[in-house]
Amino acid sequence: MSKTIFITGTSTGFGKLTATTLAQAGHSVIAGMRNINGKNQSVAAELNPLPNIEVVEIDVTSDDSVNAAFEKTLAKYGHIDVLVNNAALSGFGLVEAYSLDKVREMFEVNFYGVLRTYQAVLPSMRKAKNGLIINITSGASGHTLPFMVPYLASKFGVESITEGIQGELSDFGIENVSIQPGVYPTEMNNGSKAGVHADKAEIAAEYGDAAQERFNALGTALFGKMASFNMDPQTIADGILSLVEMKKGTRPLRMPLDAIAQGTDQEFIDARAAIKEKWLAKYTA
Repeated sequence: MSKTIFITGTSTGFGKLTATTLAQAGHSVIAGMRNINGKNQSVAAELNPLPNIEVVEIDVTSDDSVNAAFEKTLAKYGHIDVLVNNAALSGFGLVEAYSLDKVREMFEVNFYGVLRTYQAVLPSMRKAKNGLIINITSGASGHTLPFMVPYLASKFGVESITEGIQGELSDFGIENVSIQPGVYPTEMNNGSKAGVHADKAEIAAEYGDAAQERFNALGTALFGKMASFNMDPQTIADGILSLVEMKKGTRPLRMPLDAIAQGTDQEFIDARAAIKEKWLAKYTA
């Protein structure tokens, strides 16, 4: 059955690929992106003529923009069956070398942007007693890594939203899933899309060459594995399509899609869920 699907961050990467993949599968896709009359005019012009795709202006850092985009969509389509929160910024650097303004910039997109779309779409989903919200997080968002702390903190926050709100929405038939990708060759990782990086060069310099060498080693390991495992972004688009078409009530809370992890990501998910059940039993017994 065809569904109406709103996707954020469709100008590049996973978002753009997911938009075309879902549209080709026969779903009605609202492809949300910023600056459709500015820097993203060409990609908007590329996507808009495709069957089953409508490009809509949305800036997830703006309450007014988010509300306007969802109001426009609901006025035209009457409902939104699926929301895919894909819009995000990456970033690297030492925690101490990040100004708070840069951290806030990261969270405005990655964390608050997700909260804005939830609050915009939930009234209609609750009324329909139906809906699916898919959040793109990170393969490492259940833990953290050096030199990526603000980024992974923002993604772990979205994991917290996904898990906690699942219980809050259980009476309304609304399901939530986080997709946990590994490292893929998208614009976010190849340098063509600007990230939010540490901006205090004088602080970074005080950490010396050793910190820079550890950062370089981490980057070499991550991107080396990406190449050796031939990571294909289509995996994420196909995973989202599978969730959309999955029978209601059978969707997992978390879907790891990271060949590099070789199953350790699912092992971590399962272990965390089991420990949480034990913890809850102690509090509710």
